[in-house]
Amino acid sequence: MSVEVNNESAVEADLERLSRLGRHILDSLYVHPEAEVSIILVDEDAMERLHLDWMDLSGPTDVMSFPMDELRPGSPGSPTPAGMLGDVVICPQVAAEQARAGGHSTEDEIMLLATHGMLHLLGYDHEEPAEKQEMFSLQRNLLEAFLGRPAPRETTE
Repeated sequence: MSVEVNNESAVEADLERLSRLGRHILDSLYVHPEAEVSIILVDEDAMERLHLDWMDLSGPTDVMSFPMDELRPGSPGSPTPAGMLGDVVICPQVAAEQARAGGHSTEDEIMLLATHGMLHLLGYDHEEPAEKQEMFSLQRNLLEAFLGRPAPRETTE
């Protein structure tokens, strides 16, 4: 399982821990061991450009997901096929602001955003109330299992 993590921002981050989180999520959702995903940390200017180019919205956002092979979670007897899951792009500066508002660390917020972004790559969404309940519950459960403690409060919608 390949979880590539790159930091193109000026903010320090535990890239190895992010990679372990990515592998935990993929393992937990029975994604093929040869699946690939990238997590990229970018500064506010780069995130604002992505946000404008892809969503036609100004200003930087916290996390964006760019799916590639449209893989979905598997099951114990039937993992997903191998493929390229896609990219999760996170802005640590926006994460830091959200962490302060949520009363937790920037690192916890980045972990929350990485989990959120990976679930989007796997087809989860939160447009409808039932979808939001399912996605945010799974997000919390995956993060708590990885952290071994309660997950930070969700700050992303």
